[in-house]
Amino acid sequence: MAEINTEGGGGKKKGKKRAKKMSTRIDFTPMVDLGFLLITFFMLTTTLSKPNTMEINMPVKDKDADSTMVKESTAMTLILSENDRIFYYFGITDPKVEVTNFSKDGIRKILLEKNAPQIEKINALKIKMDHKDITEETYRKESMKIKADPNALMVLIKSDDKSKYKNLIDILDEMQITNIAKYAIVDITDVELDMIKNL
Repeated sequence: MAEINTEGGGGKKKGKKRAKKMSTRIDFTPMVDLGFLLITFFMLTTTLSKPNTMEINMPVKDKDADSTMVKESTAMTLILSENDRIFYYFGITDPKVEVTNFSKDGIRKILLEKNAPQIEKINALKIKMDHKDITEETYRKESMKIKADPNALMVLIKSDDKSKYKNLIDILDEMQITNIAKYAIVDITDVELDMIKNL
């Protein structure tokens, strides 16, 4: 509580009589109590932030089935590495490894160029849907058929020990942006580690 201190004000002096100086002292103890009450109130009423997660449904391994066969002409392998670098090559035998990144002229441009025929067909379907020539359900079914075409690009995503988790999320986003439906996250091989070691 506030108190008024009436002490002080100087001694007796000759001449004009002066008024006593009064000093005030404010006790902040009740304010501290109020502060703790407010902190407790906000702690109890605020919801804690929940971590955002991405759910990835991985296929169940079939013991009887062999590894999935991929046409060499449609296969593209991406190897995620440190400093947001992406090593990529086409085909399976005798690969020529090149380096790119996540910039605007990087991996997205390469994926768009390689997946251009499917993107053109999907865009043509979208125009039909916008002009109400086909329904949205028909658009979805037809676009899924286009994406499942055996000649469509198949992307194998691999990462070394130096890449960040963020890179995997970014490359999965690129798969959605570039309309690539056929992609798989696979383990990197020792041969591929040797290929990218000196690049």
